[in-house]
Amino acid sequence: MCRSIKTLRPPALPEEATEDDIRAAALQYVRKVSGFRAPAAHNREVFERAVDEIADATARLLDGLEVRGAHHAHPGQPAVRRQAREPQPDAV
Repeated sequence: MCRSIKTLRPPALPEEATEDDIRAAALQYVRKVSGFRAPAAHNREVFERAVDEIADATARLLDGLEVRGAHHAHPGQPAVRRQAREPQPDAV
């Protein structure tokens, strides 16, 4: 695993993971897997496409995670869905 990639989900990351955080992690992953820090001109398009696809997949992953015991759900998760999972008090 690339040591430069940090955990982006709560509570490991106390603040909201930004698009820049997600893209930086995707870039580090592509660099590690490809073995290139910066691609040559003839590989630039496929390199950038891979970074974009991994960033998108990472955002979907973070949006779908439910972290039990966290004080807040992931910021990408709508409040309506969070509230629907929370137990509701019995109506009197």
